[in-house]
Amino acid sequence: MTALPAGFAITPPSHRLIGRVSPPGSKSITNRALLLAALANGTSHLSGALKSKDTVLMAAALRQMGVSIEEPDATSFVVTSTGRLAAPNESLFLGNAGTATRFLTAAVATVDGTVIVDGDDEMRVRPIGPLVDALVSLGIEAFSPTGCPPVTVRGIGNFGHGRVEIDAGLSSQYVSALLMAAPLGDGPIEVALRGSDIGARGYVDLTLAAMRSFGAEVEQVDAGTWRVAPTGYKAADLLIEPDASAATYLWGAAALTGGAIDLGVGAEDFTQPDAAAQAVIAQFPDMPAVIDGSQMQDAVPTLAVLAAFNNRPVRFVGIANLRVKETDRIRAVANELNRILPGLATEEGDDLVVAADPHLAERVGRRNSRVKIETYHDHRIAMSFALAGLRLPGIVILDPACTGKTYPGYWDMLAGLGVELTPAA
Repeated sequence: MTALPAGFAITPPSHRLIGRVSPPGSKSITNRALLLAALANGTSHLSGALKSKDTVLMAAALRQMGVSIEEPDATSFVVTSTGRLAAPNESLFLGNAGTATRFLTAAVATVDGTVIVDGDDEMRVRPIGPLVDALVSLGIEAFSPTGCPPVTVRGIGNFGHGRVEIDAGLSSQYVSALLMAAPLGDGPIEVALRGSDIGARGYVDLTLAAMRSFGAEVEQVDAGTWRVAPTGYKAADLLIEPDASAATYLWGAAALTGGAIDLGVGAEDFTQPDAAAQAVIAQFPDMPAVIDGSQMQDAVPTLAVLAAFNNRPVRFVGIANLRVKETDRIRAVANELNRILPGLATEEGDDLVVAADPHLAERVGRRNSRVKIETYHDHRIAMSFALAGLRLPGIVILDPACTGKTYPGYWDMLAGLGVELTPAA
């Protein structure tokens, strides 16, 4: 589907969803690999990659800084670089791509010149102050008047040296950004957590694995400290695994319809932290009463929608970081669950409590009216609430095109499994 309507009305299928679906490549790994290949001397071949709004924006920004990026097919990038980024003629515009914005804010410090990293209105309210403070502590001139993008960085041609501490309570992406830039220092760099709080730590492990694939030497000093040698990067060929966050929608669709969807890869074969959601989904409709979402944050909207049909209420904890994603996802999920049925969800501090109702489909069906789901320009709200339409009549997903941020083929995938999607205003 190329031109998507303003909304999709979803007809609950009368059959179990059964089939073979190949999830798109991992957004998290694709954007890491694109940046590292751009910082490497030589030509790198990235296969199995995701082509979506977020990765397109990353590639465009790297091209602005003199990196050659070819796209021989729908899942490949060929990246050729001198190993150094050049100062762009204009600001880098990264939409609402959090990974690209944060990773590049650190990486452009290695440019010899001034770079402005900017995004859309949603990105301009997403915090980046802790990362800017960390750059300043390394002697890099960087400032963001609002604590959010745009960020101006006056690069010094390298990433400096010494010890840098980072408050990663809001996002592990701050840590990943510093780590990936560190091999371009003029001496060893030690990256250390300030405090014990960190977003999804598993994404730091993804970062370290990607860095080592491109020749970086990183030593883990302790649980919150990494020492990075000034090796630079070497070009490499990398096969990118499927996206675990995208897989959660397929696991959820199978669970809600009693179906079986073959992804071609087992949950145990993913290295991304969101794959942990499969073990929780496998317990549906008897998911645990308390689910800690701290290490699988992008899976929480999927799990929350399933929780609406669970046999007992579910409290989601450890999810405060969801308030600073593409939208405030705690509030968005609560709002839309309550749009389906008032009282279905409650915010208690930064916890989300889903009341659960195994007979939800019957109660909603008796109303015989459409429920228009606001998606807040957030791909994960759109994709997770589409799962509600597999059980509930009258669900309409507004702004379905927002799924192009990470899963451009999402609606084609559902249609291919036999789900009826009707254009709706």
